[in-house]
Amino acid sequence: MLKKILLLLFVFASLRVGAQINTGPKIQREFRAAWVASVANINWPSKPGLTTQQQQNEAIALLDMLQKNNFNAVIFQVRPQADAFYKSDLEPWSYYLTGVQGQAPNPYYDPLEFWIEAAHERGMELHVWLNPYRAHHTAGGPVSDLSVVKKYPDLVVKLKQGYWWFDPSKKGTQDLAASVVTDIVKRYDIDGVHFDDYFYPYAEYNGGDDFPDDESYMAYQKSGGKLSRGDWRRDQVNKFVKRIYKEIKAEKKFVKFGISPFGIWRPGYPESIRGMDQYEKLYADAKLWLNKGWIDYFMPQLYWQINNIPLSYPVLLAWWESENTKGRHLWPGLNSGIGGGDKNSDEIINQIMISRGVTPKSPGVSHWSIAALTKHESLQNDLLAGPYKDEALVPVSPWLGKKAPRAPMLSYEDRGNDLYLKWTAKNEEEVFKYVVYTQYGDKWTYRTLNAKSSFFQVPKQVEANAKTKAVAKLKAIKVTAVGKTGHESESKIITL
Repeated sequence: MLKKILLLLFVFASLRVGAQINTGPKIQREFRAAWVASVANINWPSKPGLTTQQQQNEAIALLDMLQKNNFNAVIFQVRPQADAFYKSDLEPWSYYLTGVQGQAPNPYYDPLEFWIEAAHERGMELHVWLNPYRAHHTAGGPVSDLSVVKKYPDLVVKLKQGYWWFDPSKKGTQDLAASVVTDIVKRYDIDGVHFDDYFYPYAEYNGGDDFPDDESYMAYQKSGGKLSRGDWRRDQVNKFVKRIYKEIKAEKKFVKFGISPFGIWRPGYPESIRGMDQYEKLYADAKLWLNKGWIDYFMPQLYWQINNIPLSYPVLLAWWESENTKGRHLWPGLNSGIGGGDKNSDEIINQIMISRGVTPKSPGVSHWSIAALTKHESLQNDLLAGPYKDEALVPVSPWLGKKAPRAPMLSYEDRGNDLYLKWTAKNEEEVFKYVVYTQYGDKWTYRTLNAKSSFFQVPKQVEANAKTKAVAKLKAIKVTAVGKTGHESESKIITL
């Protein structure tokens, strides 16, 4: 039955994209990301107190693995509990770096700056992941004198499970979180800002009781407010999401804003879906944010399997796509932590292929988390042999700008068995990466290179058939520049 469903889905997708077929050189487009969680040292660094060199070695190993497997983005958590994985004048250095909140790495370095440069060297986007409302995690060490809990006691409440949480309705909460986002966008060469599913906290964080905001809600009512408590809470979060989007764009329009909410908006949407009601429990009206276009990419955490009828991955993804009225990127989050092996790899690969079928104009997914890939080499191998066999560019975000970089100026030298390609950008600031296209016989291939690249050596012939030892000769070359919003330059094909 599942195979029949997938076959129908692919037939439908092929009809939708058939008009886009291009016989010329064309690179695949797909967002391929993994989350790197720093809270509780889930993914990086592996524990607090590592040396600077150990931290950097771990980061490079993770990024090298992603590059090797043809990923093109990383979502890196830099504000796990109102603290910082970067130099900040607003919040203290994170406990998860050194084991002491407020203590910088020694020897000194800026982890965010390091991650950005290392990701960009590998041709990958880096999106900073922030938690806007979590003030202190139970695994975050003692509440220090530098903690926001001590600095802004009027903005936070303590939950029964030991967490400290910002009151989302407080203007001070929203102002602080917005200033943190703006500060990062201003000072760092990031490609995206990312929030996850933690808005008002899950009920179990407070022992099943309601969020303790009686004082705030009473003050709202005394000022003449008429909304019910649930509507009032949702309204505060909605205003905040809209504000963040607006402030990011005012600073740097090309920086993408994405949210990965809980995968179900409300039970019964669509009809067969059951599960938690984030609208009522987390006060997150995620459908509204998507409908309004207050995000550039929407990443619902669809952590359920295809044949899980009340929580079915394709059913939920198709419903979210039906709500994507502004045509934003819809890149679902996958629970890749189910592991490797034939059965689990098939599940993840099928989910990727379904996303390609449901959103053919802008396919993509993110994997929760990077640990699923590092722990399960078989999953890595199956992805690389299957859907991630070829490199891909991040899909274009046309609403963030329509201008493509100008074509690089290309020349080449004959070096016997190879051609040595050289190029210069018309404006280096326009370029995020380059694509080198080569045609051997009738087949085009490509390779992506980072923005600092200016040369590439290609052989004049390659093996076309291993059995017959037949070779294909290099017939044409082309080099294009890709900008920060994904647009690719025009460039002439040089025939040889």
